[in-house]
Amino acid sequence: MYQYSYFKENDKEIILDFIEKYPFAFLTGSFISGEQVATQIPLVLEVRNEELYLQGHIMRNTDHHKAFIENPNCLVVFSGPSAYVSATWYNSPQSGSTWNYMSVHVKGKMNFMTNEGLATLMKKFTLKFENNDMESPTIFDNLPKEYLNKYMPAIVGFEIKVETIDNTFKLSQNKDEESYTSIVSKLEELGGNNLLIAEEMKLRKAELFSKNKER
Repeated sequence: MYQYSYFKENDKEIILDFIEKYPFAFLTGSFISGEQVATQIPLVLEVRNEELYLQGHIMRNTDHHKAFIENPNCLVVFSGPSAYVSATWYNSPQSGSTWNYMSVHVKGKMNFMTNEGLATLMKKFTLKFENNDMESPTIFDNLPKEYLNKYMPAIVGFEIKVETIDNTFKLSQNKDEESYTSIVSKLEELGGNNLLIAEEMKLRKAELFSKNKER
């Protein structure tokens, strides 16, 4: 992960909002032997006693399940939109092109839940992603008992207490104002995910260049 200060988001609330906005994360770990495992799953963030926890579930008896039983250390990567940035958009184009993106890395140890803990998680989990719609037929409490009895034993719930959290919000903060404005304009022209990066850059522009002028 880049460790340049100008690519770091220092506002904790913005980082937590990012995790909430992009909950579908890469969960990675390894066996003691060093063999690596990874899976992509949605996670929910919980704050208890001013400490952060990530909660989710995975299939039992998969490689990642077996690896985390053996070695609980894990890395979780949350990724947002990304966009190619051409050097031709810069004020001085004779340099390398790049890629703008936002990413949050969380490290911690995995603890598996009891069956009761898993049921509690799934109630919260399904309700959250069904936008708190108590009438939705797919929230935990509205699912048929036959379905739950069949599929709940196939998954295992877990919780990761956050030990470290790091981020890279690489949004052309190291460019001059003219180049920055040009990049935003070009990304807006391209549309798609490029628009999401352009919007993030626009949110930061005024503060970024007022700070630069003060230096």
